[in-house]
Amino acid sequence: MSDIKFNTIGVITKPQAESAIETLQALFDLLKERDCTVILDEQIPDSINIHHFKKASREQIGSECDIAIVVGGDGTILNAVRSLAHADVPLLGINVGRLGFLADISPADLETSLNEILDGSYHEEQRFLLEMQVYRDNKLIFEGDAFNDVVVHIRDVARMIEFETRINNEFVNHQRADGIVISTPTGSTAYALSSGGPILHATLDAITLVPISPHTLSSRPLVVNDNAQIDILICDTKEGIAQATCDGHLSTDVHVGDHIRVKRKAKKITLLHPANHNYFEILRAKLHWSEHS
Repeated sequence: MSDIKFNTIGVITKPQAESAIETLQALFDLLKERDCTVILDEQIPDSINIHHFKKASREQIGSECDIAIVVGGDGTILNAVRSLAHADVPLLGINVGRLGFLADISPADLETSLNEILDGSYHEEQRFLLEMQVYRDNKLIFEGDAFNDVVVHIRDVARMIEFETRINNEFVNHQRADGIVISTPTGSTAYALSSGGPILHATLDAITLVPISPHTLSSRPLVVNDNAQIDILICDTKEGIAQATCDGHLSTDVHVGDHIRVKRKAKKITLLHPANHNYFEILRAKLHWSEHS
C-alpha cells in the first residue's frame, strides 16, 4: 500500500475516441465521485467531456498531474509515453482494444481496479526509453524517443541494406539484411519478437539488437547492457531508400553514410498496474502459451 495521493489526474486517449467512448464516460463518472482534480488531454472531444473537466496540453498534464490514465491500446500508451517522457508522472493503461502488454486494465474491471490503485494499492514498474539521433556529415538532422524500438529498414522496396554496427565505439559486424531492430525490454514482445529476437522481462536493464531477415544464417540477435551506445552506419541501400523509425511512428529517411546513434534515455517512465499484476500471465494470454488443443 502506497501513501502517494493522486490529487490531480490526467486522462489521455486517441483523438478519434469512438471505440473508447463508453469506457471514457464510465471513467469520467468514477473520477467525478472522487475528491480529485481531473485534467483531460486537449484532443479529447468536447462532446464526451460530459462533466466539463478542464482540458490541457500534454505538457501541462505532465507538469500538473500526479498520474496520467491512458484509455486505449498499447499504441495509445506508446504515444503517451513519448509525449510525457520528460515528466515524472506515472502512467496507467485502460485497455479498450485487443489484449495488450501495457494497457492491462479491462473496462469490466475498471471500477474495482481503478479505485484500488487510486487508493494506493498497485504494482509499480520503472522502464526505460531509447533516444535516437541521426547524423549526416557530422550534423544532427533528426532525433526522437522510442519506448518499444528503433528500427532501421528499407522504406519502399524489398531490398536489403548494408550497415555496420558498433557498440561503445567497438566494431561488432558488417551485415546485409532487411534492417535491424534495436529494442527495449518493453519492445522485446513487439517487432523484435516477430523478427526472431528473445523476450526480455520488462524490468531488465538490457537492449536487444535483432537483424531483420539477415542474408547470412550466422547473424543472430544480440543482448547488451542498457548503458551501451549503439551506432549504425548505413553503407549501401542499393536502389531503395532506408528509414530510421521510433516505435513505428516517428521516422526519417537515411542515406548512405548516415550515422544512427541509439542509447538509453536518462529519464525513465513509471507504469502502474493492479496489485495482482502478473507479467507471465500476460505473456501466456498474449502468446497463447500452455493452451490445450
